[in-house]
Amino acid sequence: MPSIVPRFRPRLLACAALLLSLSAPALAQRVVEGDLQQQMSPAEFKAAGLDKLSATELAALNRWLQGKVEAATTQAVAAVREEAREEGRQEVIVKNRGFFDFGSNEPITGVLQGEFRGFGNGRIYVLDNGQEWEQTDATALSGVRKPSPHVSIKPGVMGVWYMKVEGVNTQPKVRRTK
Repeated sequence: MPSIVPRFRPRLLACAALLLSLSAPALAQRVVEGDLQQQMSPAEFKAAGLDKLSATELAALNRWLQGKVEAATTQAVAAVREEAREEGRQEVIVKNRGFFDFGSNEPITGVLQGEFRGFGNGRIYVLDNGQEWEQTDATALSGVRKPSPHVSIKPGVMGVWYMKVEGVNTQPKVRRTK
């Protein structure tokens, strides 16, 4: 039985990244909420030499620090959102490969479920990843029996796909149906 974890991992990561991006501003503001004198203990405040600043200088330092935190938070949120967007885009590309052309010449590989008994127009071939491919040409091959062979489905010109079964030289045209 196939594992559920690999199929849902990209979606789980995208959700976690989205939640992190939404909570990051609140966490950053909580860390530097108020002024430095409230955030630090009196000993830390004195050790940093901040007790020597006037009230105006301390207020300017607090505003500068708030601005830096806000800018860093905005940048971090944007990076997390972009990463989540890219992961989602990659998930769509992988999931829909074979239905649409995404510009990749990489073959789709897998194992045929059940026994391979040759080629014939209209035959359906189911891969171990759940994809179903239908033969669309009249290429025929009979008398062959291979239990669960490895296959490679390569894109051709004009949206045509060719299926290569391990140990067989014939490559029929196929199209993805599921």
